[in-house]
Amino acid sequence: MSSSILLKNGTALLHGVDDHVRSEKTDILITGNTIAKIAPNIDISALQDVETIHCTDKIISPGFVDTHHHLWQTQLKGRHADEQLLEYMATGNAQSSQYTESSIFYGQLAGCLEALAAGTTYILDHAHIDVSPTASRTALAATISSGLRSTFAYTPTARITSWHPLTKSPTPLEPWVFPNLTSLSASLAAGWGSSRVQLGLGFDFYFLGPALVTELFAHAKDCGVRTITSHYVRSAQMSLASLPETLSTFGVLDQSILFSHATGCSASDVALITNAGAHVSCTPAIELQMAHGAPVAWREDIPGIHASCSLGVDCHSAVAASMPEVMRTGLQAARGMRNLRFEAAGVTPTKLHAAMGVERAFNLGTILGARAVRAQDRIGSLAVGKLADVVVFDAVSPAMVGAAQQDAVVAVVMHSSPADVEVVIVDGVVRKRGGRLVDVVVDEVAREVLGGRETLAWKDVAKEIVRSREEIQREIEKIDFVDSKERLVKSFYVDQSKLVEDI
Repeated sequence: MSSSILLKNGTALLHGVDDHVRSEKTDILITGNTIAKIAPNIDISALQDVETIHCTDKIISPGFVDTHHHLWQTQLKGRHADEQLLEYMATGNAQSSQYTESSIFYGQLAGCLEALAAGTTYILDHAHIDVSPTASRTALAATISSGLRSTFAYTPTARITSWHPLTKSPTPLEPWVFPNLTSLSASLAAGWGSSRVQLGLGFDFYFLGPALVTELFAHAKDCGVRTITSHYVRSAQMSLASLPETLSTFGVLDQSILFSHATGCSASDVALITNAGAHVSCTPAIELQMAHGAPVAWREDIPGIHASCSLGVDCHSAVAASMPEVMRTGLQAARGMRNLRFEAAGVTPTKLHAAMGVERAFNLGTILGARAVRAQDRIGSLAVGKLADVVVFDAVSPAMVGAAQQDAVVAVVMHSSPADVEVVIVDGVVRKRGGRLVDVVVDEVAREVLGGRETLAWKDVAKEIVRSREEIQREIEKIDFVDSKERLVKSFYVDQSKLVEDI
């Protein structure tokens, strides 16, 4: 591996004042894991061991920042396309109970690699795969193996102990939660993950009350956790209560908090979020499908939330793990909903809303995402001194040619797909080259789980996903999902009078 990389003569997307993105023909020199220089015609004659990647007719973008994702769910892909939230909770989220250590590793690894192949270089992983005392360590080992930059949000999980009938563990917060936080923190602090992967906390069990919540959050922060993420959907199908108000009452609402979704939030919720310096991850593809409500990143009635927003994929078991696809899904849905409002009034808009521009969509998946996890000084844009998380697009591909020469940001947001991503660099290391994922070196922690395997090509990972998916599917086919869904709905205290087929 070369100690330096020169990206030669590409069109770089560079952030300036007020997050405006300009396209500039330039070279970018990466030394170690850092961007060392951005300038035309960089002289490398005095340097040794430099790999030159020629970027003529290429777009050089900051790596995408995904602030809400469940990376373990790969083996569940294909089953949720026509499901909404309550169906998914039974057929998807709760199926973590079917995963073995091996399927956890491969599901997590494949989730990371799908994201990397699409140009995502950072993910806040809401890792609710804590189904055993060792599950989270195995999943974390997969993330480290992949080369992805991530905050692994360790998440206490409501475990399913039986499906016949569906029975949950009577202990929502398992006895291994606090020790695991301590152990994982110590391992990462000792160099596991090389600082590329950090520890976070995912949490949704606020019914446990303020004493336990404040104890857990304090313990997490003592373990070095800087980001705590929680699902928040304020709707008839889940809850009409205000989670920001609950956290404020508990005394734990601060800048470390990132709410995923926040659909249905009120103006008072927004005030609490913004005053605390907290943030929101909007996941439009899932929110639109699963009846969460309107994605808040573009809501016109509460513009105060806009600066606090970022974007995420959420479940790649249901939608593609492509951040440009997330950008345009949310953007076009917001435009469509706005147009419907005008249509209902019998008039036609003459221009787009200021928040519904392509550049802002790009920023939601780059620099605004970095701010949401308080990493804007390290990732989210291309700048000297920042970490070398970089994506190179083919500007003359069938999808991007013409658009890339007119407006490179538009080309990325509105026209690109993972097939147009030629090179992905994370922490100064090439993870995708020539349009193909680079082989993975398996982290030592996971080698015993994998029977001693030290390296994996994508074809090896895919083979194991197919095998473990079949194992999980055989168990899933034994489940009575009508009964299981009813039991889950009751355990969530959902007002079933609000669940209707049509109006």
